[in-house]
Parts: sequence; structure tokens; C-alpha cells
Amino acid sequence: MVKTTICASFDEEIQKVWQIVTDLQNYSWRSDLSKIEVINEGQFIEYTTGGYPTKFTISDKKPFKLYAFVMENSNIRGHWQGEFTKAGSQTEIIFTEEVTVKKFYLKPFAKGYLKKQQEKYISDLTATLSKGK
Repeated sequence: MVKTTICASFDEEIQKVWQIVTDLQNYSWRSDLSKIEVINEGQFIEYTTGGYPTKFTISDKKPFKLYAFVMENSNIRGHWQGEFTKAGSQTEIIFTEEVTVKKFYLKPFAKGYLKKQQEKYISDLTATLSKGK
């Protein structure tokens, strides 16, 4: 199993950060996605810009505190968890991803790939929050 964690702080209200991260209809701020297909209230599929699908099943959702899901595609299966904390006028997030790689030849690259994806996500989120100021 591969585990990666990324932390970030934003000078924004927790409600705004939560809304952006959990809104499955407004995903255009994500530079890595071409679309999100909502299956039902608890499941959705994200498609990369190259059309590669990953299915997500929401496992926990506590507004302004915790957002978690199980994810799976042909290469990985695992769990993602986002923790949200209000710290004065800032919002702190901790995003943790744990995956099992299905294809042995991808295992050496998995941790680096996940870290890169997390950094891209935080970069996109930072840029989106900056636009609102």
C-alpha cells in the first residue's frame, strides 16, 4: 500500500473551501479533469483530461470537517480522506490518500505520481481561491 499526505492553509472561510472541494458540478477549476459524471448521491466518476475514468464512492461526509471516499480504476484501488479545520481566519486541510497498486510494474512510480497529483490539486485550489479575492 502507498500512502501520501498533503497539508495546506488558506486565508479563506472554511465554508468556501468546503464548497469548492465537494462540488461535483463545478469542477472546471481542476486542470486534471475533463468531466465528472455523477452516478447518484454517493457515487461519481472522474475522467482525466485523457479520458481515463476513476470511480468514487463517498464513505463519509461531515460538513466542514471530513470528506472521504473509496476510489478504484484499472490501476489502483484505495481510500482518500480530506480533513478541514478552521484556524482563526484560515482554513487548514489535510488530504491523505492510501492506494493499492493493481499492476506490479506501476508500484515503483505510485508514490511519486500520487504526490504530483496532490500538489496539482492544491495548486489548482489555491489559484481558484485567489480568483475570488
